[in-house]
Order: sequence, then structure tokens, then C-alpha cells
Amino acid sequence: MGLGLLVLGGKVFVDGAVGVALGVGMSERLVGLTIVAVGTSLPELATSVIAALRGHSAIAVGNVVGSNIFNVLIILGGAALARPLAGSPGTMAVDLIALGALTASAAVAMRTERVLGRAEDALLVMYVTFLVALILAG
Repeated sequence: MGLGLLVLGGKVFVDGAVGVALGVGMSERLVGLTIVAVGTSLPELATSVIAALRGHSAIAVGNVVGSNIFNVLIILGGAALARPLAGSPGTMAVDLIALGALTASAAVAMRTERVLGRAEDALLVMYVTFLVALILAG
């Protein structure tokens, strides 16, 4: 029941937020990289927080990493099979470079001590900087 409510809540959140964002003039790309990304990641966040609170940090990390790999390879690939995905190579290059840099930084952070500290907080700063650059670029 909890999983069902979590999925339903995520869908309601994403649908409402996307409607509002597009209504105020945000680009589809910005909506996808922010609101949809957050909304579809809420179930993983809830699962990871619960696992971490119960002392199962490996499950928390595995959940996040596995979910992201699944989304990039299976969901994106499945969507491309259903209908070819079109986009500007220049725009995608910036997004893919950001994805690669954040992924590499996260991999380094996970290879160090088992506790995330201030140095690893740079990942959040990098992501927020990327989002601010997107917003400013319009």
C-alpha cells in the first residue's frame, strides 16, 4: 500500500509541477532536468533514506546507482525504441558532459571513506550550479 501511495504521489507531483512550470514559460528541457527528475526520484529517495536510517548504507547506495543505471539504459533506450529521440547535439553535449562529470565525481566519492563529508558535498554544488546555468541560459 505504501509503495502504491508513493508512486501515486510522485505522479501527482510531477503532473502538477510540469503543468505549472510549462504555464510560467519554463522550457521542456529545464522541466525534465529538474521537476521530472526530482519527482521520479522521490521513491528512490524515500527508500534510500529508510535504508540509511536502518544502517543499510550499501542498500541505499545500490538503490540510487541501480536506479540511475536502469533509467539511462533501459528507460531511455526503450523510449528511443518507441520513437527516435531528437535533440540538438550541442544541447545534449552539455547535458552529457555534466552527467559524466557528476557520475565520475560520485564514483570517486564512493571509493573514499564510507562517510560522505564536505568534499562530497561538492556533488550537490556542481548539480545546483548546472541547474542555475540552465535557468540563466533560458
